[in-house]
Amino acid sequence: MDFEIFCAGPPGLEAELAGEVAACGFASPQSVPGGVVFRGGWPDVWRANLSLRGASRILARIDSFRVVHLAQLDKRSRKVDWASVLRADQPVRVEASCRGSKIYHAGAAAQRVETAIREGLGAPIQEDALVTVRVRIDNNVCTISLDTSGELLHRRGFKAEVNKAPMRENLAALFLRACGYDGQESVFDPMCGSGTFVIEAAEMAAGLLPGRERHFAFEHLRTFDATQWAGMKAAMPVRLPDPVFWGQDRDAGAIRMSEANAERAGLAACTHFQTGDARALVRPDLEPGLVIINPPYGARIGNRKALMGLYNALGVGLKKSFSGWRVGLVTSDAALARATRLPFLPPGRPVDHGGLKIRLYRTNALS
Repeated sequence: MDFEIFCAGPPGLEAELAGEVAACGFASPQSVPGGVVFRGGWPDVWRANLSLRGASRILARIDSFRVVHLAQLDKRSRKVDWASVLRADQPVRVEASCRGSKIYHAGAAAQRVETAIREGLGAPIQEDALVTVRVRIDNNVCTISLDTSGELLHRRGFKAEVNKAPMRENLAALFLRACGYDGQESVFDPMCGSGTFVIEAAEMAAGLLPGRERHFAFEHLRTFDATQWAGMKAAMPVRLPDPVFWGQDRDAGAIRMSEANAERAGLAACTHFQTGDARALVRPDLEPGLVIINPPYGARIGNRKALMGLYNALGVGLKKSFSGWRVGLVTSDAALARATRLPFLPPGRPVDHGGLKIRLYRTNALS
């Protein structure tokens, strides 16, 4: 069975996600608003959930048709071959959205599809079901998808401890990719918080698959093959690299969090965390690579004068001691980025993060 697979990702980073999808060997990925689409079968769905770092959710689009009124939706949804993908003994929930369509009541649309599943297949409808059917009616075209991920994919299962305003793992992975990181160089985060950038970089270098220890919604579908899935996970190559992934933070509690998170991810041997103040940067004893930073910004701190001083000090330290290193800096405020006086390339597109629009600012190797 061949169908369209939609990899949802952070709006603004679709190109980076498409690059990752292509690098993972999926056929002819195309960037679309909010993600990437490609065609494949159920093993591709499983592998996408297992291996894609930048995606937030994988949807299997199982049917699409034009509808202009609820009676038509009722009739068409009863023709969907639910029995080929859903199990009668597995509860289901239905979520619907409507935009620019004659059917505008999402609740009524969801009810029609729920009835079709309940009466046609016999599966119970439950609000807390592990399997979600997503109904999207956009410009009078109804697309029916199965959410194959369940929990959002950035929840790898290793980061039990986080500090304030943590960077999501999938965002961190895409920002690393946008900086040109390919797993072959040193990475240093002087304000590492709970260690997200450092741990993501180390996992990428080690070839560890992000979904290796968690469960997915597709495991509860009729199309799931447990034996094939076990073989897929067992086939992943692992090559623990040298400890060239360093994190630093002025907060000793953050360092303890980072170390614990790295330990849970199986990366304690190839990561290093230490206390230190980013206002007085000391270059780590590593070959030049990538410095990547998610400093405080916007509503996270609020004291703009103090923030200007922090960013200026960061820039001074980087220009003084990090010759040959590239810099990636994430912030919501262009003026704060300019306060570093670093030679940034044109910034990336704005990306939503906790209600703020953030951008990645990059440099070439510092001279």
